[in-house]
Amino acid sequence: MLQTPLIDVHRRAGAKLVEFAGWELPLHYGSQIEEHLAVRRAAGMFDTSHMLAVDVEGAGARAFLARALANNVERLRQPGKAMYSCLLREDGGILDDLIVHFVREDLYRVVVNAACADKDLAWLQSLGPERTVLSPRRDLAMIAVQGPAARERTWTALPGLRAASEALEPFFGVQAGAVFVSRTGYTGEDGFELLLPAAQAGEAWTRLAGAGVRPCGLGARDSLRLEAGMNLYGQDMDQTTTPLECGLGWTVDLDSGRNFIGRRALATQLPTRSLLGLVLLGRGGVLRARQRVLLAQGEGETTSGGFSPTLQTSIALARVPARTVPGDAAEVELRGKRLAARVVRPPFVRRGRVLV
Repeated sequence: MLQTPLIDVHRRAGAKLVEFAGWELPLHYGSQIEEHLAVRRAAGMFDTSHMLAVDVEGAGARAFLARALANNVERLRQPGKAMYSCLLREDGGILDDLIVHFVREDLYRVVVNAACADKDLAWLQSLGPERTVLSPRRDLAMIAVQGPAARERTWTALPGLRAASEALEPFFGVQAGAVFVSRTGYTGEDGFELLLPAAQAGEAWTRLAGAGVRPCGLGARDSLRLEAGMNLYGQDMDQTTTPLECGLGWTVDLDSGRNFIGRRALATQLPTRSLLGLVLLGRGGVLRARQRVLLAQGEGETTSGGFSPTLQTSIALARVPARTVPGDAAEVELRGKRLAARVVRPPFVRRGRVLV
């Protein structure tokens, strides 16, 4: 398995280590629920160094990304501004979801998922970028600090970042010395994602822990993103689904006339499925991925599911017939039983507030 620069820190902390996308990463450090609640109530941090930053640089960078991405990078004009987008095949199927930062006119930074990194790079190179160089930044580590107290505790631990990052608005980033600070995340809470030289990651992690930021693993990261209604590539979306079937239609720019890859397929598609949320009514089991969902409009299937520590019940994302609407009744088939559930519109929880 591949290892991040923080592997020795995780081992010394007694983390339960597991394989994820070919990487050895912490699942938890003791209690997944306590880690989850630490992020919702104060601050937690995740080793996300398995994700890959790719610098897209050159005079042709903007035109190249305008063709490669479904969202419109032409709207990125302020230094540091970030945008969420999908990388699509010609048929509209999703190759990956990513975040792209505008650094300057000839430089963008794209952050892609670990499981798709090599595939994404190969795909982007196959598009023949002109006057553009793609540079995978494997020299960088990444730490996500998330929660209502995340920014203050980051500045306590790493005071040199405060001056550059205090005025950052959500979905903006800035280079602060050797650290690229981005006010983004995957938990539904405020916070930072820090891209820093791999050799500095261990010290930064230790100082953050000393400032009261709780180390968290993949388990809490998954339950937090599920509560926040955020897609996970390989579960809620993949090459067989389009953004229009995953609640990501807002990331597709069909209005500008820009000829991006997948545009023609999406412009003519009438989706028959949509992605909505389910809240289990009562007890009797835990919702998981790939469970059959029965509705008045037809059948669907859960794509992600689990216990919600915030709601104290089980929740799921499910791909259901397009005519399904929030408030509809549903049944989920679980070990031969049918459990009652209510259809809701994600997110379930955002910035500590229950929204369903």
